[in-house]
Amino acid sequence: MNGVDIADPPPASLMPGDLMSSRQRLRLILVLGSLIAVGPLTIDMYLPALPSIVDDLDTTSSAVQLTLTGTLIGLALGQLLIGPLSDAVGRRTPLIAGTALHIVASVCCALAPNIAVLGTLRVVQGLGAAAAAVIATAVVRDLFSGAAFAQLLSRLLLVMGAAPILAPTLGSELLRWTQWRGVFAALAVFGVLLLLIAMLGLPETLPPLRRQRGGVLPTLRLYRSLLRDRAFVGLVLVAGLAMAALFAYVGGSSFVLQGQYGLDEQQFGLAFGAGAIGLIAATQGNVRLLRRWSPQQILLTTLIVGSAASLVLLGLAATGIGGLAALLAALWVVLATAGLALPNAPALALSRHGEAAGTASALLGAVQFGIGAIAAPLVGVFGTGAVAMALVIAGGIVSALIVLLVVVRPGQLVVPDSAEAVTVVAH
Repeated sequence: MNGVDIADPPPASLMPGDLMSSRQRLRLILVLGSLIAVGPLTIDMYLPALPSIVDDLDTTSSAVQLTLTGTLIGLALGQLLIGPLSDAVGRRTPLIAGTALHIVASVCCALAPNIAVLGTLRVVQGLGAAAAAVIATAVVRDLFSGAAFAQLLSRLLLVMGAAPILAPTLGSELLRWTQWRGVFAALAVFGVLLLLIAMLGLPETLPPLRRQRGGVLPTLRLYRSLLRDRAFVGLVLVAGLAMAALFAYVGGSSFVLQGQYGLDEQQFGLAFGAGAIGLIAATQGNVRLLRRWSPQQILLTTLIVGSAASLVLLGLAATGIGGLAALLAALWVVLATAGLALPNAPALALSRHGEAAGTASALLGAVQFGIGAIAAPLVGVFGTGAVAMALVIAGGIVSALIVLLVVVRPGQLVVPDSAEAVTVVAH
């Protein structure tokens, strides 16, 4: 990358990224940040258009919410497939192929004649988006370790937090000038730019000597060993249930805020962004909290507070007390607690299996998006109002607390890796 040959191994005490200049690191951050953003943009950018899709395709709100489920299923399956594949063949080929698939799927989504076709294409679109997310994380692991790894990952997490805020706002602004199909056309254009960035700005970071050999069976054995670890499975479920609460908000908020409370598409974008700010603030505040408390303590406290806040949210939605302002305030607290749970549960889970970090990360991501895929249509099954959304959100957070107490048992949790390693991942 501009003079740094990643294929040549650096001295034993250095990682390839340590040889980069500040300018090269900045360029890498911009490239990886673009890759990280494609997932949230694919998920969230069309949210303001959900009610109009219902009308245009003459379908139901629950059917439209299944298109969100399709994207999450694609992201879950894609991570399971692309993670091991990139360890075997390198990073660039799966990234370029996945991005091309995302572009084609986005164009086809813009032309979808009915809801069934749109839902199927959203699965394919999610598969393509998974490549960017997996490869970006893998590249960071290839190039950096220790404090440098933590610093770069923290910057990428800011992108991951900002993208969900910007996505509905960008979508709502696009809807000033176009219909919902134009949102998918814009995603296709973004995919083309991303493909050019990947081809021109990101070299191969996994040399042939470091690639995994042996085919499918070793990967399956790794997955089996991970699933035998009770605490790991429990922590993955906790992360997935916290993600379910988040996606219940993502899937239901457009119908609640626009349909029930009468916000227009632009006002919805602002309200959605305000909630996401709470999640980002908590994620970044987690760094300071980890200086005083362990991830186990933060996770337990977070889920207790989040469970109480989610039950308050459910009560406010059922009674209407305080109106929209009270509902948004309760949502803000719940999203903030999710912002604390989401980094700490995965950090504790991944710290237990440093020897299989890539496979463990793929399994973790697949479960998170898989459970999220179930949560999104549940809101539509229960209805399109605030009570339905609050019920699924509360169910996710309270269930995460129960799993933590009964399955993980935080008081007995043994973290094999050092506290510093856990803190790096939690950042």
